[in-house]
Amino acid sequence: MSAFLKDIFIYDQDSPLIFTRFFFWGFYAVVLAVYSVIYKKKALRNAYLFLVSLFFYYKTGGLFLFILIFSTVTDYFIGLAIYNSKNALGKRLFVALSVFLNLGVLAFFKYDYFFTETINAVFNTNFEVVTHAAKWSNFFLGTHFDLGKILPPVGISFFTFQTMSYTIDVYQGKVEPVRSMLDFGFYVSFFPQLVSGPIVRAAQFIPQLYKDFSLSKQEFGQAIFLILNGLMKKMFVGDFIAVNLIDRVFANPHTYTGFENLMALYGYSLQVYCDFSGYTDIAIGVALLMGFYLPVNFNSPYKAKNTGEFWKRWHMSLSSWLKDYLYIPMGGNREGSLFTWINLSAILFFVILLAGKLWLAPLFLAFILAVWLLARLSPALKKNITTNINIMLTMLLGGLWHGSNWTFVMWGGLNGVGVIVYKYWRKISPYESSTHWVANAWKIFLTFNFITFTRIWFRGETWKGTMDL
Repeated sequence: MSAFLKDIFIYDQDSPLIFTRFFFWGFYAVVLAVYSVIYKKKALRNAYLFLVSLFFYYKTGGLFLFILIFSTVTDYFIGLAIYNSKNALGKRLFVALSVFLNLGVLAFFKYDYFFTETINAVFNTNFEVVTHAAKWSNFFLGTHFDLGKILPPVGISFFTFQTMSYTIDVYQGKVEPVRSMLDFGFYVSFFPQLVSGPIVRAAQFIPQLYKDFSLSKQEFGQAIFLILNGLMKKMFVGDFIAVNLIDRVFANPHTYTGFENLMALYGYSLQVYCDFSGYTDIAIGVALLMGFYLPVNFNSPYKAKNTGEFWKRWHMSLSSWLKDYLYIPMGGNREGSLFTWINLSAILFFVILLAGKLWLAPLFLAFILAVWLLARLSPALKKNITTNINIMLTMLLGGLWHGSNWTFVMWGGLNGVGVIVYKYWRKISPYESSTHWVANAWKIFLTFNFITFTRIWFRGETWKGTMDL
């Protein structure tokens, strides 16, 4: 009996509480059983789901639960402070604090090795990543944490973006702050979407906290279909081709023929879609059975006829987040802003670090100044220049969001090039306006192959591994 209870309540990093494990569905059955008794009492329902979501995250990420709680508590109070602030400067300072804390936590846990290794390579230094919290714990509590190993908390990229967008929305007057910390905690930590998305906006989800439970027969059937469809995509398609083809080829590409490498690359496009869309389908279905609606995250992305359309169909919650909180604040397709030039300078700085050639710095500085002067002196070119910079920066940073490796930056940059090239190609292409099935099939074929080609960098764990493939 004690062993059984230990399995339930003790975190085991080798057995996380994920959708494809039987234990999750046992957990979910218990959650639904209790929920069926209390669902009419909204305050109790919200508090209950908040607590079970914390338990879910503990079983999935262990003590990283405290990072989730930290992010929740800080942005809850910052949201109230922004709303209650009497002057514009105070509001700006509070929202800046939220952005700083969220990006700081994200950078520390996800990008610490990325920055440290890059700096060591350029300046021939020997900096090491050390977790002082682990050091203190080992000294005072007798634990045995690895001081040089920092693992990113599960789902940190999702919940930091979610809480950060909340405080920005409060600052912009799009939503009012949540008065109850339990309700806000429920919004941030709702377990179906906590670790794999979709990224849920406050304006979409928070009003649902105060509505009565509702689930029609049609919605019940839709929820069951989404769950089963997601499990099929993830377990019977994604996992199968990963184990039997993709992992083998990518591990030793030189031992396979060019055709086999190509098939593995096409297979990877199928796998990553089935994995990610499968998880989000399950999340949407699980939430729907409890009466909560999560946004659709994929809309037949491989039917896209160009790169821009692809990103409107793929990981839609992230794409819309980047558009609203990064692309548009930089000026979007209208003009550049100070934010644009700061981001451009930062990206070029990291390119210099990547290249390991500091003498490139004055050349890049001259390039930035030349582009800025050209945009200032030629109104006809200004819009095109700044729009293209904004697109490229959004895609580069979107690539870095997916992983802390230069291969992800390269992948994002290639997608940015694809979006920009298509923007000009459609103006001169004689087939752009054609709706004939042959023309549409050709557009879909080209788009799918371009997206698949860029995934060489997405899948490659290192730059050398990518080049080998």
